Amino acid sequence: MPDELNPRHLRARLLQLAGLIGVVAIVVWLAPGLGSLRTRFEHASAGWLALGVVAEVFSTLSYVVIFRAVFCQRMPWKISYQIGMAEQAANSLLPAGGAGGLALGAWALRRGGMSVDHIARRTVAFFLLTSLANVGVLIVFGLAYAVGIFGAVPAPGLTYGFTAAGIVATAVTLALPALTARIAGRRGRRPPATGRVKKALRATTDALGDGVRDTILLLRQRQLAVAVGSLGYLGFDIAALGASFAAFGHRPAFAVLVVAYIIGQIGGLLPVPGGLGGVEGGLIGTFVLYHVPVAYASVAVLAYRALALWIPALLGSVAFVQLRRTLRAEEQPAVVCQPLAEPIELMRLGRTRDATSA
Repeated sequence: MPDELNPRHLRARLLQLAGLIGVVAIVVWLAPGLGSLRTRFEHASAGWLALGVVAEVFSTLSYVVIFRAVFCQRMPWKISYQIGMAEQAANSLLPAGGAGGLALGAWALRRGGMSVDHIARRTVAFFLLTSLANVGVLIVFGLAYAVGIFGAVPAPGLTYGFTAAGIVATAVTLALPALTARIAGRRGRRPPATGRVKKALRATTDALGDGVRDTILLLRQRQLAVAVGSLGYLGFDIAALGASFAAFGHRPAFAVLVVAYIIGQIGGLLPVPGGLGGVEGGLIGTFVLYHVPVAYASVAVLAYRALALWIPALLGSVAFVQLRRTLRAEEQPAVVCQPLAEPIELMRLGRTRDATSA
């Protein structure tokens, strides 16, 4: 197990996260000049906040659904839940911009008998599919703004700039299989790579190309679990943010809520536990640019972030303990992913067909 995933370190991160949130709460409650924020917190609607909790729980469950659909469709739901939830706890607690969860999942899947190659390519596919929902929805809403479906866009430069960036990123991603195949063809005419760095670069290139191919194949198969998981993971999280706004008496336009949410989440890439500070600043700043009053944006985002951090952290921490027990109890851990032989073979056949048609 990677040292950063040691239960002792995760417990320490949980305490650190609690301390940081406690400091923020004390500042909001005692600092002069923040009376309006305190007033809004005191008059928050418990019903809407409870609805936000439910939405965030469904978001975490959607993550489990797409995790199972991408990595192993025959994996027992108990294992899928434990790994998927544990990944989300790592994402909330580790300062790795989401990479902590992927590292934990890779460790668990390898311990469960999955091959390194399959983990690598499906990790790329999983990342792309979960990101595709964000990018795809942003492009759709940006184009809808452009043709006037949602009326005048509050921040045209920001909206259209990120929409264009999403289109370019999608085009570059779709071009990766052809690029990696060309690199592999050139590499085949050279002596085998030696040295750790060259081998790592080769493995990374192969994983990127194979991961994009697997992503395209999973989309072509139109699996319901892939669509439900990726869209549910995004949609229920946005619903939790919308419920947080409603709890404090303000409801931004639906298009503003969606677009500002997706753009503001970029702050989560900062290397701090759970993106703490970066996501809040990104969301509040983006909503202000979209003409949402700063007081409402601040209280709603802070409430939403408390839900988005603590629900995955608590549920995932329990799931991580259960996962360790499950893997230890298996006399032959490889049986956890033994049915993977057929899906891997299908992917290989699909890749061969693609290469032949190319």
